[in-house]
Amino acid sequence: MLTVIINYFHAVKDISSINNSQLAKICLGIHAFQEKINQTQHKSPKKHLRIAIEQLENNTIENKLAVINDLEQIATNHPQYHWVIMNIFTTFIRKNTLYIPQEEVTINLLEKFRLDIQVALTVIAKRDINKDPENEQLDLSYIDMRGANLNKANLQQTNLYQANLAGANLTEANLAGAILSAANLEGANLYLANLEGAILSAANLKGANLKGANLHCASLYLADLYGAILNDAILDGANFREAKLSD
Repeated sequence: MLTVIINYFHAVKDISSINNSQLAKICLGIHAFQEKINQTQHKSPKKHLRIAIEQLENNTIENKLAVINDLEQIATNHPQYHWVIMNIFTTFIRKNTLYIPQEEVTINLLEKFRLDIQVALTVIAKRDINKDPENEQLDLSYIDMRGANLNKANLQQTNLYQANLAGANLTEANLAGAILSAANLEGANLYLANLEGAILSAANLKGANLKGANLHCASLYLADLYGAILNDAILDGANFREAKLSD
């Protein structure tokens, strides 16, 4: 279990600024709380899930990380709860991030992204999409994810309407068919990202790195691309009507 959590820390270390002593302290806390969680393992998956959900709120960061890991394991071992747990994570993220309208927001990344939120996002981004039910969509709309690490994340068809992803790392992320209307992607790294068929109408892409990105048939109507890097991007079929482009 600790190996899993340490891997999460490595994935987010660029934004969490955690040193080795802090990492050791947090891991000890996670290990202690995980021992308590293990006492529920003998219960039915439904009861185990209910207990884990109750423990997710009003707890320390260490405990929340242990619970997030526990929920991920339930989703892996009991596919019937996979989608329920993914929605639990999106609700958890929404409740614990303060949404700020795009016109009022700045790219300010001085306030570090909360580690438990990053870990929950990491689980969502790396989930087994083959277990997602047909015609269902993850809802990450109106969420403040400034500076989040979503490298190689699978967010295909995800609802990210008006999400704040300023400065986020979306390198090689799969955003095909995603709804990113009015989303804030200022300064985001979308290098080699797959945005095929994505809806980016009125999105803020100022200074975003779209080098090598796949924008085939994407809608960029009214999008702000001032200063965006579009070298080697696939642009065939993309709608740039009334988009703001650099000279």
